[in-house]
Amino acid sequence: MKLRKLLSLKRWSHIFRGSWQYVISRDVAVADKLLFTVPVLLYWVLPDFMPFLPIDDIGVTMLLMGWFVSRMDRKYPALKAGK
Repeated sequence: MKLRKLLSLKRWSHIFRGSWQYVISRDVAVADKLLFTVPVLLYWVLPDFMPFLPIDDIGVTMLLMGWFVSRMDRKYPALKAGK
């Protein structure tokens, strides 16, 4: 069941749309935005174990996006993505 949810296009559509919506929203605190953007940018910029292969960077970014959107959905229910 969890694998099915993980591979759901509807869920990932919500995550991609929601992450962008929360990052550009004026109603979301800057600290909340930085909690997502700083780790992602640092992970992309700092050298890693597989240089020149962005697959691990994309995977970590997608995991952080899922966490960020679920956290923002709970914290800012009025801004929930898809409305």
